[in-house]
Amino acid sequence: MSNPLCVLAFSGGLDTSFCVLHLRERGFDVATVSVNTGGLDAAELSRIEASARRLGVTRHLTIDARQELWDDYLRYLLFGNVLRGQLYPLSVSAERVCQAKRVAQAANELGASAIAHGSTGAGNDQVRFDVAFRALCPDKELITPIRELALSREDETRWLAERGVEIPAKTTLYSVNEGMWGTSVGGKETHDSWQHLPESAYPGGAIAGDLAPQTIELGFERGEPVTLNGERLGAVAIVEALNALGEKYGIGRGIHLGDTILGIKGRVGFSAPAAHLLIQAHRELEKLVLSGKQLFWKESLGNLYGSLLHEGHYFDPLGRDLEAFLASSQTSVSGDVRLTLYPRVAQVEGVRSSHSLMQSRVASYGEGAKAWTGEEARGYCKLFGVAQQVALAARAEMQEKGKGEKENG
Repeated sequence: MSNPLCVLAFSGGLDTSFCVLHLRERGFDVATVSVNTGGLDAAELSRIEASARRLGVTRHLTIDARQELWDDYLRYLLFGNVLRGQLYPLSVSAERVCQAKRVAQAANELGASAIAHGSTGAGNDQVRFDVAFRALCPDKELITPIRELALSREDETRWLAERGVEIPAKTTLYSVNEGMWGTSVGGKETHDSWQHLPESAYPGGAIAGDLAPQTIELGFERGEPVTLNGERLGAVAIVEALNALGEKYGIGRGIHLGDTILGIKGRVGFSAPAAHLLIQAHRELEKLVLSGKQLFWKESLGNLYGSLLHEGHYFDPLGRDLEAFLASSQTSVSGDVRLTLYPRVAQVEGVRSSHSLMQSRVASYGEGAKAWTGEEARGYCKLFGVAQQVALAARAEMQEKGKGEKENG
């Protein structure tokens, strides 16, 4: 009889390499799945596959999920202008849920009896993988060797070496995870709330001192980016182009401090040029074409959607309800936005749309407004302040009454 099959989410690093041999020694045939959500070129994908095959897997799958990442996750984060803590664009959160979903689908298609990931017991990723695997593969055994054994990286390296597998030690001081919606950066500075990452730690390194400003134009249709400087491109191509361009200027760099899923505070450095440029442009276009109440509720519900995704609750039915709301809100979000990039910052310089609410036939902003008379405006201002007059008068009456009672007491 053949061995039971376990499907493993595989990155090609130390932890998942350890998992392959550990699972094989536990009596499993192992199929590895690598899901490309950005940041992996052809050479790196080939290296990952070659590494899996050297470890003795029965099958290796490489899945390009960049378009799926955009369609099912990132576009809703853009629709909601989601920045956790008003800063961090949830790059890793979206990638992990997308990757976990595709690994689970592969496990179902291959008829595996078990599914595994290489997350430790310390961070957010274990929650995202666990939740997705349990929701999408409820009949499969969930195995998490790194979390279960609680081995140090030195222990893993030594264990693999005993079996003839050498994993090159990382020589960098920083842990870097590159993806389409941004790159996360971790190091000793992110473990101390007073320290800051040096520019050399970020993708692209230090910013050139003589970098000239550059103006770009983004076109949107129903909330999605469709053109860059007049050239019509797919959303994935626009994101990748903006990452390359914005990285030179250091756009979208920072350190996010917030609450982890496990309830403790954490910090992560990030570089997310495309996410910040697109959200900045998209938000300004929405200000032009959406009503004030739409903008208010979009901000609230967009943040709620981001929290679901970040905290591993993506598969809750509420997520689909929020996606429907966010998509509906984008009906009129079409137009162009002009931005100028400077070192470390971008500035919106203009926005236009055929759906503009700023200059309409009913009313236009400015001293030349003709939708009402001066007397009508006077009456409106009087009525607009009545509630405050009533409240202040009532308060003054109560204070006067209290003063009189005190004097008579």
